[in-house]
Amino acid sequence: MQLSRETTLDLAIFALLVATALGAALAGQSFTVTLATKVAILGLAGVGLNLVLGYGGLVSFGHAAFFGIGGYVTAILASHAANYEPLAFGFEGTTQMLAIWPMAIIAAGLAGLVIGALSLRTSGVYFIMVTLAFAQMLYYLAISWPAYGGEDGLSFYTRNSFPGLNTFDPLQYFAICATLLAVVLLLCACLTRSRFGLALAAARQSPARTEATGIRPYPVRLTAFVISAMICGLAGALYADLNRFMSPAAMSWHMSGEIMVFVILGGTGRLAGPIIGAAVYILLEQLLGPVSQYWLGLLGLLLLLIVIFAPGGITGLILREKRHG
Repeated sequence: MQLSRETTLDLAIFALLVATALGAALAGQSFTVTLATKVAILGLAGVGLNLVLGYGGLVSFGHAAFFGIGGYVTAILASHAANYEPLAFGFEGTTQMLAIWPMAIIAAGLAGLVIGALSLRTSGVYFIMVTLAFAQMLYYLAISWPAYGGEDGLSFYTRNSFPGLNTFDPLQYFAICATLLAVVLLLCACLTRSRFGLALAAARQSPARTEATGIRPYPVRLTAFVISAMICGLAGALYADLNRFMSPAAMSWHMSGEIMVFVILGGTGRLAGPIIGAAVYILLEQLLGPVSQYWLGLLGLLLLLIVIFAPGGITGLILREKRHG
């Protein structure tokens, strides 16, 4: 079976990320491995948003809420386990990733169900503002929750464990994150090529015509929104473990904006586009951050040029394609 140019590029992007981490590990550059891990995690969050933004046409400014929920579930469970403090019904938390991930995913999914069920009754700028409002509500809830650090955030000082692996080893933790990224990419590839994906694309292009064919756009969009929230929740759990710390800042509108930047830079509706977007963002941060505190201005200029001259993002630019609709 011959692969399409875009699928080949997606595989090459993922392979380049893995090769960068492996090469850095062999060279003893653990910090570079950590940066590659960060790219994988933030790229994963971007893949989640891309499902509703790129494929569903829904501009959500609230996905940092799901990212933060996943992170706080991880931090709260780990801190209770470390301090032997009962969380509920005598349960003292856990430090096992295989137990934490499902809880983070379910919590983010439930939040996505509630927020999506309400916000999807609106459209356009109203949808954007409603998702933003919900995210800000959760952000201020985290700030006003002194039991878990409040504005200072929550530290848990140890990285959670995975059977058979040393999660403190940068390369082994990268392997966990890269594997989950690969699984989610495969899941999204299957979803977007399925009948569900076709219905989601149809709802993006013409909701009225989609409904006329007997497909209700609302449940299709809500399902996509919940899946997207669950993916972002998993990314948040990994991010909390990477830093062994969770802050309310990860739930702010700034974080929602950053995740959206990853998607737009890489290319909306492009499977591996968010990985490129996250890599470019982190690369600019590392190269230009120490030089000037105004490096985000250059990022803004780059984003503007891409929106105007390369609507397909960096991925579309590489493929020399333009994305319409």
